[in-house]
Amino acid sequence: MFSSLLIANRGEIAVRIARTARAMGLRTIAVFSEADRDAPHVRACDEAWPIGPAAAAESYLVAERILEVARRSGAEAIHPGYGFLSENAGFAEACAAADIAFVGPPIGAIEAMGSKAGAKALMEKAGVPLVPGYHGADQSTDRLSAAAIEIGFPVLLKASAGGGGKGMRVVRGEAELIAAIEGAQREGKASFGDDRLIVEKYLEQPRHVEVQVFADRHGNTLHLFERDCSAQRRHQKILEEAPAPDLDPTLRAEMGAAAVAAAEAVGYVGAGTVEFIMDASGSFHFMEMNTRLQVEHPVTELITGLDLVALQLRVAAGEPLPFTQDALTITGHAVEVRLYAEDPARDFMPQTGRLVHLRLPEGEGVRVDSGVEQGGVVSIHYDPMIAKVIAHGADRRQALARLAAALGRCEVVGVTTNRDFLKTLVEHPDVIAGPIDTGFVGREIADLAPPPLMAPLWVLALAGLAEMRALNADAKARAARTCDPRSPWARADAWRLNDSAHHDIRWRQGDDECRLEMHAAGPGWRARVGEAVVAVSAEDGPDGTLLATIDGVRRSVRVVGDRDRRTVLAEGRSWTVVLVDPLAGIDDAAESGGRLVAPMPAKVVSVAVSEGDVVKKGATLIVLEAMKMEHTISAPADGTVASLPVAAGDLVEEGEDLVMFEASDAPSENRA
Repeated sequence: MFSSLLIANRGEIAVRIARTARAMGLRTIAVFSEADRDAPHVRACDEAWPIGPAAAAESYLVAERILEVARRSGAEAIHPGYGFLSENAGFAEACAAADIAFVGPPIGAIEAMGSKAGAKALMEKAGVPLVPGYHGADQSTDRLSAAAIEIGFPVLLKASAGGGGKGMRVVRGEAELIAAIEGAQREGKASFGDDRLIVEKYLEQPRHVEVQVFADRHGNTLHLFERDCSAQRRHQKILEEAPAPDLDPTLRAEMGAAAVAAAEAVGYVGAGTVEFIMDASGSFHFMEMNTRLQVEHPVTELITGLDLVALQLRVAAGEPLPFTQDALTITGHAVEVRLYAEDPARDFMPQTGRLVHLRLPEGEGVRVDSGVEQGGVVSIHYDPMIAKVIAHGADRRQALARLAAALGRCEVVGVTTNRDFLKTLVEHPDVIAGPIDTGFVGREIADLAPPPLMAPLWVLALAGLAEMRALNADAKARAARTCDPRSPWARADAWRLNDSAHHDIRWRQGDDECRLEMHAAGPGWRARVGEAVVAVSAEDGPDGTLLATIDGVRRSVRVVGDRDRRTVLAEGRSWTVVLVDPLAGIDDAAESGGRLVAPMPAKVVSVAVSEGDVVKKGATLIVLEAMKMEHTISAPADGTVASLPVAAGDLVEEGEDLVMFEASDAPSENRA
């Protein structure tokens, strides 16, 4: 076993690797960008080295800088985690040249599986089942079109070097084929520098089932059972579980054997994942192999009792796998979701900001992997994942119930998250009944991610109560500093001479605004909006909570303030309202004219127009990038580009002007 390990990654996987390696007695070395100087993975290691600016392309993706740190720190091995350089054959080769162990597969295996077309050719020779399709060298439009027609519609076009849904098109008829081929080629070229495509039969309502494989340098290749990742949005996994629900033991064994054959075909070593697509009949077909540890590996760990990171390190050091296939068994069921800073109500747009308040759940059968902490910042430079929330139970229903309860205990203030969406998903009757197919989330998205509900009166009352408690504490502090602390002017109970005691508070939710009257009533308050009234009082609870009584019902709640925002956390949900300053001036934005503004902090990737251009409705104006996702700013109507205050490469904040646009109808602000 080597004695020191450099972790060429960040976030929760870097924290996880550091903890496992330190427990094994290894000296751990972190690398960090300027944005991650105080990140948890930095403190989790024995030492940490800076590698450049916040942008990943200038830090975590610069192999030379990481190798230089390895040389200077004396690291004997490098673990790339996932993402960044984890599947970069050139980086693995550079590690070998520097006599540094690369915790990953051989260079040849990375190269073999790096091309979807090449991988399919290898799998075909190895006898691994494939989806009917074309992955040949002739990439002319005529040949691709002929292949699609021969296979039969619907077909799926996929970028050969792609992943994550980029360069992918579903084509249901010949009329749309040419445009789809050209679009997929452009996207593949832009995203991966490679416009080669493969054409496959598109399977309706399939399941995505993947098999975890492990191999050592002593000729042992095993599978650690399967994971079902069918809950997806835009080909991105949302919920993963192990084992796959309702999978026949015979089929499980066949899939495991096929995955082992795939790994052996490329001389694989270490942890990898062979991904299959399964049709309604139960037939499964090879899709691709990920030559690294997967984000969803914890569910496999929980059902097998294995530490996959520790196994990676031992295999990389030349040790044999300490078990045989027959010794592996499945215990219970595990499910995982990814808690993201994103807004489901705005088409899951990534969010950025400071984590003003963060409480992640604990409890029996619950595991949380996170690389952020309260006070940290979710920035535009990296993936917006806050945590992986994982639950294990004796069976699938118990695991899902524990996961739903754990999500209800997640408290995040400062950024909008997908927590409520995830909780709704794992509590959906169809998900509980299982299994689902890859199109389920898309079909049910209206119910899974409805527009946010307005806060009910009792929630507004709790926010108002928190304001009154804060005013009272401030008044008492000021009174204590005066020469007459008993003066009625030092009271905060809304006392009025010849009038009822009350405070008026204006709350805004989205575009709606209401006036909340808080009337003092003994030790508590009566909160009124219009004719509706609720009685509310509270006392301090543990860990900053409030033990509130609302119309006689006791609730443990939390109210978190962030500038003019107040977030109420109660009953496993959260509501955010904005405190309106009645003395504030008119919002300049209301009179700003035809502005297109940034919907989030982002980087301007490209500007497709110039000042004075006349464009049609829907035309691309600007492309933004945030958290590895692109967002297109389109013309809201036919009109003229009046001015462009930004250029490619600029970093913009949410609400910042992107385009001044003159349309034929009345101008208005558009948040694209």
